[in-house]
Amino acid sequence: MADRIMIGTDTGSGPRTTPRVSAGAFPTARARRRYVLVLGLLIVLALVFAVGLLVWDNPLPFGTDGFWRITELRSTRIVVMAIVAFCQAIATVSFQTVTNNRIITPSIMGFESLYIAVQTAAVYTLGAAGITAVTGVPQFALQVVLMVGLSLLLYGWLLSGKYANMQVMLLIGIILGGGLGAISTFMQRLLSPSEFDILTARLFGSVANADPAYFPLAIPLCVIAGGALIFQARRLNILALGREATINLGMNHRFETMKTLFFVSVLMAVSTALVGPMTFLGFLVATLAYQFADTYDHHCVFPVAALTGFVTLAGASFIMKNVFYAQGVVSIIIEIVGGTVFLIVILRKGRL
Repeated sequence: MADRIMIGTDTGSGPRTTPRVSAGAFPTARARRRYVLVLGLLIVLALVFAVGLLVWDNPLPFGTDGFWRITELRSTRIVVMAIVAFCQAIATVSFQTVTNNRIITPSIMGFESLYIAVQTAAVYTLGAAGITAVTGVPQFALQVVLMVGLSLLLYGWLLSGKYANMQVMLLIGIILGGGLGAISTFMQRLLSPSEFDILTARLFGSVANADPAYFPLAIPLCVIAGGALIFQARRLNILALGREATINLGMNHRFETMKTLFFVSVLMAVSTALVGPMTFLGFLVATLAYQFADTYDHHCVFPVAALTGFVTLAGASFIMKNVFYAQGVVSIIIEIVGGTVFLIVILRKGRL
């Protein structure tokens, strides 16, 4: 990708060497320096917010056993934010590459409607105890399997079939998501006020929903699925050129698409089952990552996207907790900002 081309011309006084032309991810050395600067800044911000969440406003003296015990409890939130940011960022960028569209995301396609339907059905059939029935490592694994199966059925059929059509996939995804949402709303209207309050707390995406007991399953799934997508970054660069170009370059477009969709589904299922729906987080992170990285190369976009996601979650949590004392509204703020950015992008582009 970074081959150098030297061109000489005969001017009568010997060959003249033109400036070196790079075929790498960045057109100029200035663009490369800008990327390194942005990446370094995101790393610094991520470390600052992570350390701030761990030690800021700790009521016990530094270095005491109680201080470290509180820090250890807070570290769980940091791990959850890292998992969610990594999953949402890598999955959304990869999904947009496969669909060849930088607006739609797995969340917008109704991916999280199944999570809401499962949680609502549990409370509807079992009452308040239904929340306990869907809590636990086996239940977490079952939700991941159900979401991966549904997404593969939808995306695999509509995106990699013989008559693959992104617009049809978008419409069917919205219809399925709306149908599951309507069923969930119907069941919610039949709940008692106390049951509805318990359910509502679960339906808002929140880091507090995560259980550390899920980490032994969630972290390996993230590492395997995310690592596989990062490993095939060069293939994603080719998939971004479109179906015809991919086939002409000797790649099996259907196989590569299905493989990417499978790993995307795993990442999104883990994130949703862990903390709940965060519809516009992935879109917000991916949009910012494209602007920050300013390159097509997924090797460069992926780390910027993951760091941007973590800085967004950790920064919003730190500011809302220590400045506005309203930690519970972090996900709501992210959804509002993400939804606003989504509308702005659509209005600027004038199309999906």
